[in-house]
Amino acid sequence: MTHRFTDPNAIRTRFSEAMSAMYRAEVPLYGDLLSIVAEVNAQVLADRPDLAAEMASADELDRLDVERHGAIRLGTAAELNMMRRAFAVMGMVPVGYYDLSVAGVPVHSTAFRPICDAALNANPFRVFTSLLRLELIEDEGLRAEADAILSTRQIFTDEAIHLIERDEAQGGLDVDDAERFVGELLETFRWHGDARVDAATYERLHGAHRLIADVVSFRGPHINHLTPRTLDIDAAQDAMQARGIDAKAVIEGPPPRAVPILLRQTSFKAIEEAVTFPGDQPGHHTARFGEIEQRGAALTPKGRALYDRLLATARGEQGAQGSSYADRLATAFAAFPDTVEALREQGLAWFRYELTDVGQRLVATGARPAGDIDAWVHAGYVRALPIVYEDFLPVSAAGIFQSNLGGTEQRSYAASAAQAAFEAALGDKVQDELALYAATETQSMKAVREALRGVAAA
Repeated sequence: MTHRFTDPNAIRTRFSEAMSAMYRAEVPLYGDLLSIVAEVNAQVLADRPDLAAEMASADELDRLDVERHGAIRLGTAAELNMMRRAFAVMGMVPVGYYDLSVAGVPVHSTAFRPICDAALNANPFRVFTSLLRLELIEDEGLRAEADAILSTRQIFTDEAIHLIERDEAQGGLDVDDAERFVGELLETFRWHGDARVDAATYERLHGAHRLIADVVSFRGPHINHLTPRTLDIDAAQDAMQARGIDAKAVIEGPPPRAVPILLRQTSFKAIEEAVTFPGDQPGHHTARFGEIEQRGAALTPKGRALYDRLLATARGEQGAQGSSYADRLATAFAAFPDTVEALREQGLAWFRYELTDVGQRLVATGARPAGDIDAWVHAGYVRALPIVYEDFLPVSAAGIFQSNLGGTEQRSYAASAAQAAFEAALGDKVQDELALYAATETQSMKAVREALRGVAAA
């Protein structure tokens, strides 16, 4: 008998929908963010029919309303390993390694996401997943105590583990198992306000770093934010403030541009939530917040080097004559080309190439145009569309984390990336995001060449 397994894309969509509904019930302000983003996106698409057409051509328009990313923080290697296996059921793999310790946050991270175009367009749900680095806790006694506390918790239900193992054994889940899997895995991400440590231990962990207290003190890695995608984050930020939402003062990432690049993010401040310590002792905890993101073009290594250099310039200046960070950022990034043509010609961004209507008619005639990709773009046979950046920025992530962990808190950790240790805990290598973008561009160029030259050759 042939098994009829559920498409992992469908499981991922069902899970992201269930997660969104759960988080909206737990954090009502998230519903306000969804409303703001829907209004802003509708206005942008109405004002920019060229953008709407471009997104439709790249199969990105349909995915816009369902697009989300979430974030969780794990405490142990075993939790990270099982989380990798859980996300694999939904067609999500670890992409990229992010060392946030250099920005004062004692974690390192990866992003679980789909990687092929078809899966991304079906649902690009991503989860930025961080692992606590206990070795960065300076107090040896507290480090040992945190380790012992984490070693006694199980963040997955027995049924979730059983279904993960079934998926691995038989190569998929049927409809009923897939539905049960979504429900069981959702329990891992649910908020539980009953702390596993007493108030005194919580305060010691909190004193070492607020994020340490968040990871160690509770039953599971409650989803700490869920992020919809907007087409105009500045308008979304203004709308948040107009509604009285306590938004971040600074949007993380590059400044506003005609051609967006990489990732810009903003959020409302973490909410204070009631928790209960053992012995029914009341307390409070802040960890969960709401975030909005705007995604732009993925940058090549050359483009990323320029971005990093300009960002360092803006962050390193002391703001002579009272200039704001936003002003310094805009000044620094004036050196970053801001047209599609310049980004492509200078090799700063990755592109997806496809035939235009003119190019398709040319193919139909059997003609064989001279030249290469550049010549065909200039002749109007081929269009170049920037590839959307599907990943994250460590400096921006750290900025969001810090602003929602109290804002004034800073820690100084020596630069200590530990990708090998992270991958050992993960039980797999992380995918190289740059290689994924390069492969997408190369494949699209190959398809265009075959289309424009293949007919004549035949």
